[in-house]
Amino acid sequence: MAKKNVNEMSFLDHLEDLRWHLIRIVSAVVICGLVAFCFPSVLFDTILFAPQKMSFPTYQWLCKISQFFGIEDISFCADSFPFIIQNREMAGQFSIHIWTSIYAGFIVAFPYVIYQLWRFISPGLTSKERRTSTGFIVISSILFFMGVLFGYYVITPLSINFLGTYSVSSEVSNEIDIASYIGLIRASVIASGIIFLLPILIYFLTKVGLVTPEFLKKYRKFALVIVLILSAVITPPDVASQIIVAIPVIILYEVSIHISRIVVKNQNKNLRKDVRTS
Repeated sequence: MAKKNVNEMSFLDHLEDLRWHLIRIVSAVVICGLVAFCFPSVLFDTILFAPQKMSFPTYQWLCKISQFFGIEDISFCADSFPFIIQNREMAGQFSIHIWTSIYAGFIVAFPYVIYQLWRFISPGLTSKERRTSTGFIVISSILFFMGVLFGYYVITPLSINFLGTYSVSSEVSNEIDIASYIGLIRASVIASGIIFLLPILIYFLTKVGLVTPEFLKKYRKFALVIVLILSAVITPPDVASQIIVAIPVIILYEVSIHISRIVVKNQNKNLRKDVRTS
């Protein structure tokens, strides 16, 4: 059956259309999650447990950098971390396996998720805007995966290095629950992926007229404070880690200002063209 024109669709028709897009999204996430579930050694041993080993690339780079500057940083150049990962619940490992697979499925299926969301909103756009859908999906996916990699290779090892070696007394040993360990990685990776979508968010907010380049430039100082607070929330409480995380977010904000300027420029150009033709 042919799909109705967007102007002919009732509120219930829109809900029905949204329901089918959500069903496709959930199906894609579940399928990708099932694939991840079938390869636990890759998902856990190769990917998730890698940052708790000193052979992880980030620690090697930081160790070389500290040695280059003559800083004897034991935490980055040690042989191993002074903690172990344990499970304290009967169904703990099975539950972690399932939920981690689902999150992995969401990350892998993200381009398809964006595609389905775009298909839902595209009928309300002009033909010219719909032609840019391919670029939108590709750019959104690239930004998201860049954020995921940033969270995995930067935020996660910095957090594990600080929290895993922190001790209030030699009488206390760190025996970290697997749910806490996986939760830290999950939060770091997904939060970073979402933060890296800032230019896409600014693009749409500019399209609907909620923000302008002047607004973004005017409140740049406040945005910087928010970025620093956000960096403090998702990173260990040390200045170096917060600066490392804040730098790419500030760059994304500046890129967002440029994107907003381009959107406004194109809107003004189209408006002048419509005035001339009317």
